[in-house]
Amino acid sequence: MRLHSAVEFPPGAEGTQLVRTGDIGPDTGWSAALPGCDAVVHLAARVHFMRGSGAGSQRAFFRTNVEGTETLAHAAARAGVRRFVFLSSVKVNGETTRGRAFTEGDPPAPADAYGASKAEAEERLKKIAGETGMEVVILRPPLVYGPGVGANFLRLLGAVDAGLPLPLAAIDNRRSLVYVGNLVSAIESGLTHAGAANHTYLVSDDHDVSTPELIRGLAAALGRNPRLVPVPLALLRIAGKLTGRTEQVGRITESLQVDVSRIKAELGWRPPFTMPQGLAETAAWYRTLRANYRS
Repeated sequence: MRLHSAVEFPPGAEGTQLVRTGDIGPDTGWSAALPGCDAVVHLAARVHFMRGSGAGSQRAFFRTNVEGTETLAHAAARAGVRRFVFLSSVKVNGETTRGRAFTEGDPPAPADAYGASKAEAEERLKKIAGETGMEVVILRPPLVYGPGVGANFLRLLGAVDAGLPLPLAAIDNRRSLVYVGNLVSAIESGLTHAGAANHTYLVSDDHDVSTPELIRGLAAALGRNPRLVPVPLALLRIAGKLTGRTEQVGRITESLQVDVSRIKAELGWRPPFTMPQGLAETAAWYRTLRANYRS
């Protein structure tokens, strides 16, 4: 097995070969990485740079997530790769749901440069599949959590662990998430199931929660008491505008659900881990991280 990346990885399993390719973009060379490969799982992307909204930021997303993906896919097809699994994002569908969950048949409605770049990458992969015969499988996860999680989820872990009062008790939303172990399982199905070829699938834990429910789940996993304070949603939104955090408030107050009926029906996939199990593993990792930081 080969691992191809622009970053440092710890030593892998026996037989794993690490091939460093440099930054991923339209000029990345893949000649040393692809010979002998039967399948490619493309996970790398430009992410978590949401503040930039100008042409330069959009170009950076496009260069890595669209042109970089396209270059890799063309190289994979020339190398005889049978199947190409692409980790896209629910952001292709949009940012919020109202009344029903997103499905694979919904028209794309990305709201930022990241989502737009993933949507365009999907279209280019479908074109390459049609031209070359290489099978393409597209997976669109929502927020992925588990050991190693960062950004807002990590900050929420810290707040719950610290016993900080959170003004989120009155929120009545529904959010889909996916534990990294469940995502790996879905990728496995995308790699091995004959019926997955040239299909797109939404994937989640198949257990949607409100923001207060998620906080209670994190608190239980951490062995803490959740400190949830009821604050009217209107006040939270006003606070978000005044502090320049409208997007962050939106993410924790609005709904974003995905319907995983298709991957379950067509691939027979079921998430092998429950959300409480995923949160427990995440909490265990976080406690180790915190202990190492303090030592």
